[in-house]
Amino acid sequence: MTHFLVSDEKPDGFKLEELLAILRRDIIRRSSKIMDDERVEAKAVLENNIKILSLLTECMHLSENSTTILERSFGRSIDGKPRIGKS
Repeated sequence: MTHFLVSDEKPDGFKLEELLAILRRDIIRRSSKIMDDERVEAKAVLENNIKILSLLTECMHLSENSTTILERSFGRSIDGKPRIGKS
């Protein structure tokens, strides 16, 4: 069973790209609070967050691409039932 993602046991779960977008927004909000902090530690954390944001965005694009492939090939998911693989 998944904790966050849509599945046959959790039809009200998130699409991966939705969950990644929420995480990205949270990191942006947190980063905006430290962007004017000139301490070395704050700068290092901000730089790490910027790298993480870039990776999250790349992951979002990959997930969106997978969703597009699945919808084009098998149609929209109904009630979280898997379109490929075993349930």
